[in-house]
Amino acid sequence: MKRGVLEMCILSIISEGEIYPSDILDRLKKIGPEILVKEGTLYPLLTRLKNAGMLQYTWRESTQGPPRKYYSMTEEGKLFLNGLFQTWNQLVLAVNNTIKI
Repeated sequence: MKRGVLEMCILSIISEGEIYPSDILDRLKKIGPEILVKEGTLYPLLTRLKNAGMLQYTWRESTQGPPRKYYSMTEEGKLFLNGLFQTWNQLVLAVNNTIKI
């Protein structure tokens, strides 16, 4: 379950526009310790999402070293993220109804 939530959070961040992976990590750190992600978790997830057609990347020159990969969403990724949001909202509603919040 946590993997799916992490995937949804990462895709949601990328859906806002092209982004460099370390900026994704920074954004997740600001959310809080509940979604603490390490590079060793993020990079394989980005690769898997890219190979599944959810993400694409472009290379950009950097003033601080080698070129960098910047990730963005594909149309397929946007549709997938919308499906994740719907599933998440249904799950939250079901849990809240079960525990009477």
